[in-house]
Amino acid sequence: MKHIKLYDKQLQLKAYLENAFKIKYSPPLNELWTAGFSLPFTDPKREEIETFDYVEIFDNGKRIGLFRIMDSEEEREVSQKIITYDCEHVLSTLMDSVLFGYHERINLTTRENIEYLLSKQRIKHWKLGQCDFVKYFQYSWENEDTILGPIYSIAKPFDEKFQWTWDDTSYPWTLNLVKYSDEITGELRYRKNMKGIKRKVEAKDVMTRIYPLGYGEGVNQLNIKSVNNGLPYIDAPDFVRELQDGFDYIWVDRRFEDPKTLYASAKAMLLKACMPKVTYEIDAIDYELIDPYKIEKYETGKLVRLYDEDFNISVDLRVMDRSKDDVTGNPLDVKLVLENKVTDIGTIQADIEKRQKVNEVYSQGTTNIDSQPFQDNCDPDHPAIIRFQIPNDVKNVNQLILTFETLRFRAYERAIKGGGAVVASTSAGGANVSSTSSGGGTVGSTSSGGSSVQASSSGGGTVKASSSGGDHVHKMFHGGGIVPAEPSTIGLYTAFSDPGRNTSASFYAKGTGSSFYTYGSSGNHTHDISIPNHTHSININHKI
Repeated sequence: MKHIKLYDKQLQLKAYLENAFKIKYSPPLNELWTAGFSLPFTDPKREEIETFDYVEIFDNGKRIGLFRIMDSEEEREVSQKIITYDCEHVLSTLMDSVLFGYHERINLTTRENIEYLLSKQRIKHWKLGQCDFVKYFQYSWENEDTILGPIYSIAKPFDEKFQWTWDDTSYPWTLNLVKYSDEITGELRYRKNMKGIKRKVEAKDVMTRIYPLGYGEGVNQLNIKSVNNGLPYIDAPDFVRELQDGFDYIWVDRRFEDPKTLYASAKAMLLKACMPKVTYEIDAIDYELIDPYKIEKYETGKLVRLYDEDFNISVDLRVMDRSKDDVTGNPLDVKLVLENKVTDIGTIQADIEKRQKVNEVYSQGTTNIDSQPFQDNCDPDHPAIIRFQIPNDVKNVNQLILTFETLRFRAYERAIKGGGAVVASTSAGGANVSSTSSGGGTVGSTSSGGSSVQASSSGGGTVKASSSGGDHVHKMFHGGGIVPAEPSTIGLYTAFSDPGRNTSASFYAKGTGSSFYTYGSSGNHTHDISIPNHTHSININHKI
């Protein structure tokens, strides 16, 4: 009998735990294996055991695997003092690293996707070995707490039987994704190697039609119509529906963003759930220990034949678990869990239960509506430009709707063009302006330096406005004086913007430092303004 080997975190052998007892293990198919053992509290080697150390578990000389010590529990009574350790298979090291951010994989092989996930390990414990599948499904993950979960999800859409296996005898450890073997490796029957049997039929999750839905909400939610001849559902095979039909199921998994992957996953799930699941729990004798020829194997994932005398039937079932509770005390006692179908952590059915996940079909929030009001003046020469932003992380834009209403407004120009006139009073006095609706009128302005404006009668016409002294100047640079320098005529000049911007700039140049102005305009000049027929209403309240 081989004893448990204890290794440190660098996989260096520390000790043999020859006093270990109540050694147990559970190796479920496509799930994380667990193990455990106990030690006397007074065992001096107990002090060498630390959390996260590794142990190699054996079952009467047969190696089970390499496990990592996780939890411990002490029981100290008058009669005895023991400490019990709970362990997880080293596959659990893939739960140490995370997948941060958003990751999308499109049109890549199964091997490439697994290797991509394994490359995200912070400590490279695992590498990929054998991969029997070449699939091109689309995957996406976002802020996953482990790498093991995304790795298990790789095989979810497969409609073929698969098994995750590994080689943990050499480091870095090797992970494999292999196809099931349909070879019968053992037989179970009374008076040979079976002591008791428990048969359980589960029909609550049976479905014969599935409506898969993926990413999105409402009319924008992903379905399979585009890859399923316009149908939003998948039916079970005809022979199944001849036996039982009418069991519909709406399956929502918003992790799916590709219709082909969603279709394949839903089909695989339907094939596993279209018939009731039959589970056998067998209390058996570990025939491998007493078989002189070592022919029969009852390992996890193997196919075995069960002869049920009460029903007088023989059925071929897959070994889902092969656990032992006490390798040292009862080495021949083994518990086998057999199923007529495979439902494991690598399949979608492990993620959902029809009666426990009803809330998944409820709305997770309606489709977002982003409304942006807009108002501006525009004409053929000055278009209104509407700008809106779509964030980079938006997955789908369902609709863009533009609703608008136009109203008349005064022309969008610097000078009035054919739409009336603007008359300003002169700087040195006010002005009285009056206009009639269909006749001429006189516009007079008071004060010196003013001008007279005459509007033509009978339907508008041309208005001429004269100006005396039309020159104007602008200060461009404000003189800041002379700066002492060689030569002594270096001036400081400052340019100011309009008051609203509060900006300025300065420079030095030869000169007296006085302010700079524009030279002037063209002098006295006139403008011709055309005014169409129009009416002004003016209320004047005054007394003379």
